[in-house]
Amino acid sequence: MNDTDRLINHMKRFVPIQLSDTTALQKYLHSVKASKKENLVEALQPCKYHYFVVEGCLRLYFFNEKGDEQTIQFALEDWWITDHAAFSKGVNTLFYIQAIEPSTLLAIDHPAQEELFREVPLAERYFRLIYERAYAASQYRMRIRHDYSGEQNYLTFKKSFPAFADRVPQYMLASYLGITPEYLSVIKKRHA
Repeated sequence: MNDTDRLINHMKRFVPIQLSDTTALQKYLHSVKASKKENLVEALQPCKYHYFVVEGCLRLYFFNEKGDEQTIQFALEDWWITDHAAFSKGVNTLFYIQAIEPSTLLAIDHPAQEELFREVPLAERYFRLIYERAYAASQYRMRIRHDYSGEQNYLTFKKSFPAFADRVPQYMLASYLGITPEYLSVIKKRHA
């Protein structure tokens, strides 16, 4: 299976994509390899691409006013990641996108994505459907972050993404959950 086949299989879960559509996809996407800890995007630089994770794991993060890393999103296989505002407006981002582990990605720039939408209307429907799911997940995450304790938040995350909770470094997961790495260590020991 090549990189584009993985995306096509993912798209088929949402829309009835045709063989002719897959040819168009291959025209607009290009493959990218990222090494562990490589920043694909850096703050105050343009965010040129929307990335589909074929293999590996990425994160979107920024540095808060104390200078601490604050992870706000992870992306595993079959997930998309970008700074949507910077990508769609063509402005500099306030975020970093980093490979947590060696990763294989498909990348598409904004003009190519718009052209793809014109050529393959089902692609636009696909993106709308995944954006709806991502937005709903973001709302849910905000709800549990405000409603749950750090411990309940971790347990909910681990239940929802069991393999993933152990796949990322503890300090990144802690920053994503809004707790300290030390407290996360206490929680993990309590529930080991």
